[in-house]
Order: sequence, then structure tokens, then C-alpha cells
Amino acid sequence: MDPLLTFLCLLLLCPGLVAAAAPSCSQNVNISGGTFTLSHGWAPGSLLIYSCPQGSYPSPATRLCKSNGRWQTPGSIRRSARLVKAVCKPVRCPAPVTFENGVYTPRLGSYPVGGNLTFECEDGFTLRGSPVRHCRPNGMWDGETAVCDNGADHCPNPGTSVGAVRTGSRFDLGYKVSYRCSSNLVLTGSAERECQSNGVWSGTEPICRQPYSYDFPEDVAPALGTSLSHLLGATNPNQKRKEKLARRIQIQRSGHLNLYLLLDASQSVSEENFKIFRDSASLMVDRIFSFDININVAIITFASRPKIIMSVLNDKSQDMTEVATSLENLNYQDHENGTGTNIYEALNSVYIMMNNQMQRLGIGTVAWQEIRHAIILLTDGKSNIGGSPKPAIDNIIELLKIKPDRNDYLDIYAIGVGKLDVDWKELNELGSKKDGERHAFILQDTQALQQVFEHMLDVSKLTDTICGVGNMSANASDQERTPWHVTFKPKHQETCRGTLISDQWVLTAAHCFHQAANSSFWRVNVGDPNSQWGKEFLVEKAIIPPGFDAHAKKEQGILEFYGDDIALLKLAQRVKMSSHARPICLPCTMEANMALRKPQGSTCQDHEKELLNQQSIPAHFVALNGNKLNINLKTGKQRTSCIQVVSQDKKTFPNLTDVTQVVTDQFLCSGMPGDANICKGESGGAVFLERRFRFFQVGVVSWGLYNPCSGTTNKNTRKKAPPGVPPPRDFHINLFRLQPWLREHLEGVLNFLPL
Repeated sequence: MDPLLTFLCLLLLCPGLVAAAAPSCSQNVNISGGTFTLSHGWAPGSLLIYSCPQGSYPSPATRLCKSNGRWQTPGSIRRSARLVKAVCKPVRCPAPVTFENGVYTPRLGSYPVGGNLTFECEDGFTLRGSPVRHCRPNGMWDGETAVCDNGADHCPNPGTSVGAVRTGSRFDLGYKVSYRCSSNLVLTGSAERECQSNGVWSGTEPICRQPYSYDFPEDVAPALGTSLSHLLGATNPNQKRKEKLARRIQIQRSGHLNLYLLLDASQSVSEENFKIFRDSASLMVDRIFSFDININVAIITFASRPKIIMSVLNDKSQDMTEVATSLENLNYQDHENGTGTNIYEALNSVYIMMNNQMQRLGIGTVAWQEIRHAIILLTDGKSNIGGSPKPAIDNIIELLKIKPDRNDYLDIYAIGVGKLDVDWKELNELGSKKDGERHAFILQDTQALQQVFEHMLDVSKLTDTICGVGNMSANASDQERTPWHVTFKPKHQETCRGTLISDQWVLTAAHCFHQAANSSFWRVNVGDPNSQWGKEFLVEKAIIPPGFDAHAKKEQGILEFYGDDIALLKLAQRVKMSSHARPICLPCTMEANMALRKPQGSTCQDHEKELLNQQSIPAHFVALNGNKLNINLKTGKQRTSCIQVVSQDKKTFPNLTDVTQVVTDQFLCSGMPGDANICKGESGGAVFLERRFRFFQVGVVSWGLYNPCSGTTNKNTRKKAPPGVPPPRDFHINLFRLQPWLREHLEGVLNFLPL
């Protein structure tokens, strides 16, 4: 029979034969105490991934449906046709093998989640590291390796991490120590380290971990942020010191960064996890491009072969929109005919790209030599074709001339994301080995990765007046999160708030200065007033609109009216920019346009459409205690509903027939159920939005119907409105409506867009 006819028979006329040729795998694969997902249903080639609740792990972690209709468990040797039952097992932390010059308690074979290890040193030795460590739900000990050191050698005692065995007891210049892990544990970090002339051990501290362990975001953020920088300030975390140091991304406008994103699309990575890789890469790109820096982004997907989606040689690789669109359009199916994992070829394509760029720029030019390179590899670390990736890494290192004095010009990070059965050993081999740093990580999900990128930026080194940058780190202070926030107290007036909009100008509310004394007596606190980062500034001049008059409509029965409730203060000195003092972005300016990544030629109207683009807009203000609280700004029909409540306030507006006489189109409205309400004393502060990891002020806190802090001395307490009073509402000057006045007085201070 003709081969084509035979195929048609199998496909159309003889479905039974096709089914027999590719049987489905058994559905009897439930896991006790957990759940599972399938990449392609029950068909051959489908990858099954098990999940368990926190504090437990699946055994096995995955299964693969083979063409013969049987499930294969990776790494197992089939001895019978019977499928081993999958179960969720309790996580355990490893036990120390040895602890030099001291004792640890309790002594167990392994430790349950929540268990403790306590370390004490013998006489004559000082404990460095954590005296007590806790077993976390990821199977890792918190804190740092405990070491009993007498300080007698050139390098500090490197210690022995829990679960490891060390060979070598001399810590003088040039001596080496090596490590291995006890059974069933995987070593990550450097298996061998050398005592260097600067008193620092080479490489990364070795950690022995359970194969099923993963990293928490707070462990990853400071290390991952290291590579994504133009100006990487090297630190030596293993020097004799009192506190832990870590390099972070330091954003500067000089220099150049090439960021290479390598996304694993092989069969061992499900389509769902590939999407996690793609979304994670998009998040990273969005974060990095939120700063006005020189960056080119390469995008490469790979399975049996790599596919270059975007090259750093392409001019579009500097365009956030082009890069984001390329990531959004990534297709897992591009590699469906090549299901292997060829990490060597993926890295080699980066090497070729680098070599081509070097030829274009010139091998001896500053333009080439000053480019810093960061490779982010999102994978499960299961390269099974193409051989070892190490030769490709060696070629890259040689091409970039990476030596101790140029170590900061290359970082290779290997990151597993999602519930993958990750090969820790290979992942560790792929990552860079730098003094005191880690470059191989496993994160549980995209939420964890998002936390990493929100916390990884160290903006303390950013001394430029770049607007709208807040420190999102988990341990940042309230002031560092909102460094534009300032406080002041005019004589005989209530405390007010304001916003740094440049290094010398503050935006606030006019009613804070109504009938106030001479501005020469005013003091503005910039930065954290409770720390060394706070500083008091004199006011050189105050500008208040001539039309502002709280009693302008008294004859109409409107006892208070806050139209034009806006003011500008010029400080007597310029503010030194720091992580505690930095301006917010004002819409309709070139500075905000760059932060929003809008094209040149954008207008103020474009910004309003971008920022106030729905009827309920999530926004924030800063409370008396410094916390950032949430509100929703109402526009359109929802605004109409929001402002109607004013007519119920008969005490302040006894004869009001038209609420728009009080709430003109100058005002934004908030305070409906679900919103925080604004206290007296918070007037003048910014109402701001977050877009693309930057912050934009759209309003100034002006007035409200209810004071939730009335009668309380505790800044952390806000009372709900009692029955019988009008529902709370708060009103804020809309900066889009006061543009002519802002432009009149800030011309030359800010660069305004056309209206």
C-alpha cells in the first residue's frame, strides 16, 4: 500500500490503530496529602509535577508519561511494573557532621521544621555567625554558619556549614580547604576555597542542602541584585567584620549593561513553568527599565537548540516596549520538535553575540571594555544534550577577560522558578563563583520572584534627582519607602505634610498657611526626623494662589471652601539626595514622561489618560505615623456618587443645594468603604500612584468630612465614623487641573510637557 494511504488509514479510518500505537498513561497517580498538574494530559510526553503543602515535599517530585503508556520516575530504576505510591513527606533540616572548637545541641539525625540548633564555643574561641538557628519550612537553616574562631590566622576560620565535611585546617595565605556533603545532601557553592592575600576566602560558602529544598525571596534578593548594575561596588562578605555585607544593584546613569535572558523551553519544563519564566523575565525587564539607564536586553529561548528572539546588537534591545512585546509573544511551541535541554548551545549563542558586538565596537575600545554583562538563566538545570555547558562559560570568561580586577563585569545567575524537579548540582555548576556570593537559586513561584525584584534594588547610592524612586526592600524604613514625604508645622497652625518635587521645592496645601506667621519662622523636616537622616530646612519663600480663600463663599452659606488649595515652598538650601530624600514624579513633566516610558512628544493629556484611566484608581497617602495607606480615587460616574455625600453635612454646609459649588472639578474624591480615611494633620501630603515601579503624585490632600483621629493621641489608631454622621469622604486637589499655576511658578525647575 502507498505510504501516504497507509498514513491516512491510520489517521482517519483506523483510529484504533493510532490509539494502540500511543497509549495513554494510567490515571492512578494521586499523591497522598498533595496535588499534581499535567503538562499534556495523560498523553505520552506529558510531565506530571507533584505539589505538597508548605513544610512537606513530594516523593517523587515528577513523573514522565513514556510512549509505551508507562510512567517513568526520573532517576529511578524500574524493577517491576508496579508504580510506587507518591506521598508528601515532612521536610527535615540536615544535622551538623562536626563543629570545631565548640558544642551544639540537641544532637539529632535530622531536625523537624521549627526545630532549633544552639552553638557554644570553648574557652579561648569567639563565636561568629548565629548562636541559634531555626529549621525553616524549605529545609534550610536560617541565620549564618556558626564558627568558633581564635583569630590567629591570615584568613578567618571558614567554618563548616551544617551537613558538610571539611578537609584542611590551615588558614594562612595560599592554603586551601575543600568540602563534601554527607549522604543524600547536595553541595551548592564552592567545593574548594583558597585563603587570599586580602584575608578573604575565594568563592562562595558551600551549603549542603536537601535535594527538595528551595530559597525564600529574602535570601535571594540581595544576591541577585548584585549582577544587574553598571557600577558594582565589590564587598568582601568573609572578611573579619561585625555585620553582614552584600552587593546590591546600584543604579547610575553612566556605564552600560547587557542583560541576557535565557529561558528553558525543554520538555522537562512544562508549558506552565515556561510561562512563569516568561513572566519573571518580563518583571525583571520592567523593573530595570524603570530607571533611565543604558541597557541592552537579549532574549533567548532554548530546548534542543536555542532561538534568539532579541539580540543586544539590535537597536530595539534598548527599547522597553520592543523588549516587553518580544517577551509577551514568546511561544513554548517553538521548541516542540526539540525536547532536549541544550544549555551549552544556549550559552554559546550568548558567546557568539558578545563576540560579534566586540568586533563591531572594537576589541580595545572603552565602549566595549566598559560594558557589564549579566546572564540570567531560568532553567531546571537538566542539560541532557550538547555536553557540559562549562566550555561555553569558559569561552565567555576568556572573551571578556574576566580576572580578579574585572570580576564585576560578568555575572551568570542560574535560577529555577516554579515547582520543578531541579537539578541542584548542575544549577550550582552553571552559576558564577564569586567571593562571598551566591549565583544559583530555586524559587517556588512567580510571587516569590516578584518579591525578589521588588526588594533587590539598593537606591541608597542613587544621588541623582531621578524622581519617583522608593526603596521597596522588606527592611526599608517608612521614609525610605516614601522619600519625597516631608513634614512641617507653621507657627500656631496644625502640623502639615508636603512633597519634595525637586531638590529645593516642596508642594503642599495652601490652607496650612492661612493666617500663618512670616514664612521665615517655618521649618520643613526633610528625611526621617527620628534619625540622622532627618534635616530641618528654612523656607526662603512661599507661593500661595491669590484666589485661595477658605471663607470666599461664606455669604452663600458655605462656611469652608478649598478651591486653589495648593502651595509651593522654596527651601533656603538644596536638599542632598539620598535614600531618605528624593523627589516624587509630577505628571506632565519630562521627568515623569521618562519614568512612564512614554514616547517623546507626549502631552499632559496623555499622562492624565495613563494615570487616571478608570473610574476607581488605587492610590496612596502617607499617614501621621509614616505608614503608606490605601485609597481609591473616583472619577466619572463613581466620582459623582462619591461627592454627593457632601450635601448630608448640614453643619458645615447648612444651605447647600449644589455639591459642585463646594467640590469643584479641581477635586479628586476618595473615602468610600474600603478606603483609609485621612486625619487632620495629614493635609498637604501627596496622593500618589505606583506605575512601573515608580511613584507619581496626582493630588494634594486638602479636606474631608470626617477626622478618624479626633480624640486620639495614638497615631496608629483611626476610628470608624459613628452612626448618624455623614459617611466619610476626602477631597484632594487634582494636579491636572492646576497645571497653569504649577507651570507659572516652576518654569525652569521642572521640564513641562505641552498641555
